[in-house]
Amino acid sequence: MTHWRSWRKSTYSGDQGDSACVEVSLAQDALVRDSKVARGDALVFSIQAWRAFVASVA
Repeated sequence: MTHWRSWRKSTYSGDQGDSACVEVSLAQDALVRDSKVARGDALVFSIQAWRAFVASVA
């Protein structure tokens, strides 16, 4: 499910491979995963829920 999607890493993340961060993939839904475990599980949110989350932390 997640291998064909395009993923974005936070611009606040460092270039070091051991930095703790998440990646997000936006399509018909929003997937969030640990950048260090790309083949691991992802959290799934509706686009509306993702937009509400981003608006609340911005």
